[in-house]
Amino acid sequence: MAFFTYIMASQRNGTLYTGSTDELVGRSLQHKAKRFAGFTSKYGVDRLVWYEVFESRSAAFKRERQIKKWNRQWKLELIEKTNPGWDDLTDRLRLGDDLVDAKDWTPPREED
Repeated sequence: MAFFTYIMASQRNGTLYTGSTDELVGRSLQHKAKRFAGFTSKYGVDRLVWYEVFESRSAAFKRERQIKKWNRQWKLELIEKTNPGWDDLTDRLRLGDDLVDAKDWTPPREED
């Protein structure tokens, strides 16, 4: 079983939320449907922009806590490094794309 640490955003450089889960697609869809009354619903945080995969719940939770302590600029750099277009990764996961981890994602090459 895989466990995930993830970052959701309201838009590019917008409001950020960091969490962890064992069901990334389902959790992302819950955020999109505003199933959580609170921060993410209030601020429209519904775009999955970054995630990492872990083998244990404790490792994913530890990484979540680490990232939550970071300053905003570090979080933005983490997202930009793997997802410079701030694309919503939810559909890639739902469609069974070969994307396994954000570190495996590379931006498409621009045509010359």
